[in-house]
Amino acid sequence: QLVLVESGGGSVQAGGSLRLSCAASGRTFSSYKMAWFRQAPGKEREFVAAIRRSGSGTYYADSVKGRFTISRDNAKNTVYLQMNSLKPEDTAVYYCAADMAVGVRADPADFGSWGQGTQVTVSS
Repeated sequence: QLVLVESGGGSVQAGGSLRLSCAASGRTFSSYKMAWFRQAPGKEREFVAAIRRSGSGTYYADSVKGRFTISRDNAKNTVYLQMNSLKPEDTAVYYCAADMAVGVRADPADFGSWGQGTQVTVSS
C-alpha cells in the first residue's frame, strides 16, 4: 500500500480556485489508479475524480465536470486536483485514494489506500 499525504486545501471565496496535491510514498506509484473523494459534514464520502495509471483516462462526478481537473506526475509520485469556479457546496474534506486493482469505479470500497484528508472551505 501507498502512504498518501494531501496538501493545498484552504479557504476561498466562491468562484475562486485551489489546487490540491497528493504525494505518495513508494516506487510503484505508476501501478496505482488514483482518485479524489470528498466528505462534507453529515454526508457520506463521495467520488470526485479518478485517473488511470498512465493518466490516459480520467473520470469525474457530474457535479464537478468542467470545473475540476485531475492529473498525475508519475515521475514525482504526485496526483493533483485543480479546482476552478468553486462553489459553497464544494466545501468538504478532500481525500486522496489509491489502488492497484484494474478498472475504475466511483466507490470508496474500490480503493485500499487513503490519505488523511485536507479541508476545503468555499464561502459565498
